[in-house]
Amino acid sequence: MPNSDWQKSSYSASSNECVEVRSIGGLVELRESDEGHLILRTTPTALAALLHGIKAGEFDHHA
Repeated sequence: MPNSDWQKSSYSASSNECVEVRSIGGLVELRESDEGHLILRTTPTALAALLHGIKAGEFDHHA
């Protein structure tokens, strides 16, 4: 299974308080930089649906 490097937002600068993402084996993995041992794995389709929902405000009532 090919391994890719973790990427974080350029907005994070040198901070270790960010979400990192990588693609591996057809899946997307997410982790928080300061909790690198905890990894969430999902499909690109599911992640895209989540991001679209966030942008559309579907989860604003949870804030």
